[in-house]
Amino acid sequence: MNASPKTRKRVLSGMRSTGKLHLGNYVGALQNWVRMQDEYECFFMVADWHALTTDYADTSKIKENSIEVVLDWLAAGIDPARSVVFIQSHVPAHAELHLLFSMITPLGWLERVPTYKEQRDNIKDKDLSTYGFLGYPVLQAADILVYKGDAVPVGEDQVAHVELTREIARRFNGFYGEVFPEPQALLTPAAKLPGTDGRKMSKSYGNTIMLTDPEPVVRQKLKTMVTDPARVRRSDPGNPDVCPVGDLHKIFSSKETLAKVYEGCRSASIGCIECKGWAADSLVQLLNPMQERRKKFEENPRLAWDILEDGTERARKAAGTTMVDVRAAMGMSLEYEAK
Repeated sequence: MNASPKTRKRVLSGMRSTGKLHLGNYVGALQNWVRMQDEYECFFMVADWHALTTDYADTSKIKENSIEVVLDWLAAGIDPARSVVFIQSHVPAHAELHLLFSMITPLGWLERVPTYKEQRDNIKDKDLSTYGFLGYPVLQAADILVYKGDAVPVGEDQVAHVELTREIARRFNGFYGEVFPEPQALLTPAAKLPGTDGRKMSKSYGNTIMLTDPEPVVRQKLKTMVTDPARVRRSDPGNPDVCPVGDLHKIFSSKETLAKVYEGCRSASIGCIECKGWAADSLVQLLNPMQERRKKFEENPRLAWDILEDGTERARKAAGTTMVDVRAAMGMSLEYEAK
């Protein structure tokens, strides 16, 4: 680390082991993580145990998927010299603190978490009536508090989880003494990033542009992308503000290109194919350097594993220090204490 924990606030964030990432993951979190490295002491975790909360029935790809996530992080600019990069299950203290928190967390707190009911209602092809699924916010609290995290970068939909973490920290401190800070939610600005079909970009919808997609694939996906439904003919004027391709331009294109899009689309002086080509140019300009950086790790995956092993040691050390405080506060120290 370039600075000690005393001079920089500590942040914990993570992604589930879902395999290769797409542009939605980049815009929604990863881009922000890269920027945060300059300001915070960052712990970035591949949440493979969290992946089990819904995908427990088949774990055959979980390790491979974890590595793919890390390769995309490194390609995007996560710097292991400035951030701790590790896999959740490699740091057993997460599980120990989760167990201790589960002893004090009321069931009602978990049942009111908005995403609990939402996912149970929407995910019909999996049995989610498990303790692991109900209790995953407790594990999430352990992930954050085992590093005494000061802040958690989240979108609006995750604020309730951070608030639950604060409540668990408060309850623990009330029983056993002040051990944990109450972490703050760092709201991540959520740009509207549509998939190729106009809906939110998601692997489950099959509408993604992957960070690893080569240029011909990016251009082909853009060619099929939906546009302003009111623009039926080439001569019809369009509105970039209601067009998914326009949304891509707002996020990835230069001001000059965006100005050309607005002028050309509204006057019908350009067609959708030309507009999509400009969007593809902007995406390729972003993705090519990432893919070049990724290639080094794809050719020698051991490099990425070495980074994870180093990150695991650093994470275990930080988590271990917290667990000494936790056990001491609870009267469960590992040390011999003479009467």
